[in-house]
Amino acid sequence: MASLGDPTPKAAPMNMHPTFLDAQALAPAPGGLRAVADGLGYSSDWNWAWENYKPMVLALAQAHGLRRHIEIGGGRDPLFTPDELGRHGFAVTLNDISEHELMLAPPAFAKLCCDIAAPDTVATVGRERFDFAYCRMVMEHVPDVARMWRNVHDILAPGGVALSFFPTLFAPPFVLNELMPERLSRAVVHTLFPDRHDDGDNPKFPAHYNLCRGSEAPLVPLLREIGFREVIVLPFYGYSYFWKIPVVKQVDAAFTRLARARDWRTFTSFAYVVARK
Repeated sequence: MASLGDPTPKAAPMNMHPTFLDAQALAPAPGGLRAVADGLGYSSDWNWAWENYKPMVLALAQAHGLRRHIEIGGGRDPLFTPDELGRHGFAVTLNDISEHELMLAPPAFAKLCCDIAAPDTVATVGRERFDFAYCRMVMEHVPDVARMWRNVHDILAPGGVALSFFPTLFAPPFVLNELMPERLSRAVVHTLFPDRHDDGDNPKFPAHYNLCRGSEAPLVPLLREIGFREVIVLPFYGYSYFWKIPVVKQVDAAFTRLARARDWRTFTSFAYVVARK
């Protein structure tokens, strides 16, 4: 998944026209965004966030009749397989800032190479073009998250939904990642997680954590001002970054349990933000 914070983004659309598949339209269902999460058995444990991201996308699409999707930062690792597109009746456009990342994706997807947070994004993508925009582990790489949310709002049709899944400050590993020089941070991550090398399946990109919080306070007023009519923030606690470090692992786990029990939003580790236009 490519970083969307690259200072020299490309804006050359590729295969701009998605193919709509012959499947029954998804019927909208009553209930708000929170009801969808609760229907999946929402838990603030971080494992729930990773295990239920795809079910959450499917449940939101079913509940609100969302067929035209854009997966932001999808690149080499799209959420759905080509077979699943036909099974669910979705037309999915993969977006990434990197043409290289998009070239690694299956050819069955429509592809759009541009920086979703750039000032000219809406002109490049088109207004009200999609019903559903979602991303995972992307927003922390964006220097201007407010601009990204405005762009996402404008490319969504009325009634469209956006879902962002990202790591949050002030979880200790993400604070360290922000404070360390990028070269040092990269070396640490490569040592602990070999698959995060540049040529691995999950390469590391510079992170900014702009507006990446697990609390409603900095997010809901902004998204309502942008024009979203319904916004929820689902916080999650916990991570695996310290599991290989004795003593630190135990101390951190104890603090995480306390923060989760008391819902200390300052110390969330991840969050879903879901907004409806």
